[in-house]
Amino acid sequence: MPSQITNYQCPACTGPLHFSGESGKLQCEYCGSFFDVSYIEELYADKEEAAQQASAAAEAGAQQQAQEAEDGGWAEYTGTAWGPEADGMKAYSCPSCGAELICDSTTAATSCPYCGNPTVVPGQFAGTLKPDYIIPFRYEKKDAVEALKKHYQGKKLLPKEFTDANHIDEIKGVYVPFWLYDASADVSASFEATRSHSHREGQYQVTTTEHFNVYRAGNMSFENIPADGSSKMPDDYMDSIEPYDYGELKPFSTAYLPGFLADKYDVDARENTSRIQDRVTQSALSSITQTVIGYDSCTLRGNSVRLYQNRVKYAMMPVWLLSTNWNGRNFLFAMNGQTGKMVGNLPVDKKKAWAAFFGVMLPVAAVLTLIQLFFGGVFG
Repeated sequence: MPSQITNYQCPACTGPLHFSGESGKLQCEYCGSFFDVSYIEELYADKEEAAQQASAAAEAGAQQQAQEAEDGGWAEYTGTAWGPEADGMKAYSCPSCGAELICDSTTAATSCPYCGNPTVVPGQFAGTLKPDYIIPFRYEKKDAVEALKKHYQGKKLLPKEFTDANHIDEIKGVYVPFWLYDASADVSASFEATRSHSHREGQYQVTTTEHFNVYRAGNMSFENIPADGSSKMPDDYMDSIEPYDYGELKPFSTAYLPGFLADKYDVDARENTSRIQDRVTQSALSSITQTVIGYDSCTLRGNSVRLYQNRVKYAMMPVWLLSTNWNGRNFLFAMNGQTGKMVGNLPVDKKKAWAAFFGVMLPVAAVLTLIQLFFGGVFG
């Protein structure tokens, strides 16, 4: 039996609602009405609780039916069981059209492929899986399309055909699960620094270089160090679209989800420990290096960073994913749904690349040839 899900419907006309980043409110796709998040939260609080209870009851009922069929020793259909694959799938029933949907067990917000209604699976966020915070989308789908066009501009090695023929296969707004780590670190580092000064002695310019051993140590605190908790998302993309403005973190509510996809985490907070250690180490060393001032050069010689783990928070961050196709190749782009920062790999026109290479190297080669001829003629 499919689990229960929730459709956010317009109180005025029962049309589907979606969260609008421009207004910061829920908007009806049919009549255009706007509603505050707090109002919809209050309106649907009982429905979400009922959906969670129904989901738990449905799972218990399914287990009971399976046990009864096994005890009876006979079943109408004896096909091949899903086996371990079933652990990653769940079935849901759309309240609007009654369609039975099957999706990944980590999916927490989606839309019905038959009636198009935005769908939230509140049971997916129950208990310890419920996020602490969420940053709502500020940018809309049209903004993501415009940002992608701007991303193409100024790329001199980009094939012209890519800009003209590359088409967007899919655009989706996704709330990506993120872990936000609070930590502190004891850091110490030793540097070799130099300071030079010059003076004239007769017709000579004399330069004196002093060498110093510099030592720094201290304690640093870090808040909201991000690491995505989804194995589906490329870590390099998620790192590149940072930073987010954590001043806009809001207490989590499913009322922000309609109209977007959402996943719950499948990478545990502990699995990111080494990744966070690396980020803290790099940030700590960068910060302490900036305190070595008054020298002409500064070289890090040794360091020690000890991390103290504090609080971990679970948050949902807005990301626009754009999938494009060109010459049989797929290109993925990601945009920060709060700040609009766009990242993604682009193809390179080999002819333009070689032209640029020779455009630089030929003049250099010509200059070197002239120097060789000149000095060869003088000293030869």
